Amino acid sequence: MTDQYIEIERKFLVKKLPELTNAKKAYIHQGYLTQSSDSVEIRLRRKDEQYFITVKSGSGMVRTERETSIDQQQFETLWPDTQGKRIEKNRWTGKLNTQLSYELDVFLGELDHLMLVEVEFSSLEQADQFEPADWFGREVTIDKSYQNKALAMNPQGIKI
Repeated sequence: MTDQYIEIERKFLVKKLPELTNAKKAYIHQGYLTQSSDSVEIRLRRKDEQYFITVKSGSGMVRTERETSIDQQQFETLWPDTQGKRIEKNRWTGKLNTQLSYELDVFLGELDHLMLVEVEFSSLEQADQFEPADWFGREVTIDKSYQNKALAMNPQGIKI
């Protein structure tokens, strides 16, 4: 098992939308308080009617992530500082099998042509042994231009 603040995940482009009947949908609007050159990212997120602040560091398949709930007033106080560094998306969460779930992000606005899917793992071994579903496209886990922070700050910086 991994440290509670370590996330191990792989990210892929999406070839085609899967069946979403049993998936849960949430609207996400997030922005970044840090700059593109910062090695640590600080993110504000509104997920439906919940609010969070998150600190992430590292890159690639293994990163640290610390997230805490904040209230709407705290969110709105900090939100103006994310101007020009925001993304909007609908996130579909569903099961791949009995052990693994996916998070499928369908982006809105300037990135409305982009769909990404992430799978989180409990170990590096599990991540290495993962066989993507047929609806998964090219893997972009180590391509920094597909990190949400990069997408928020440079939406034209990706190639699909």
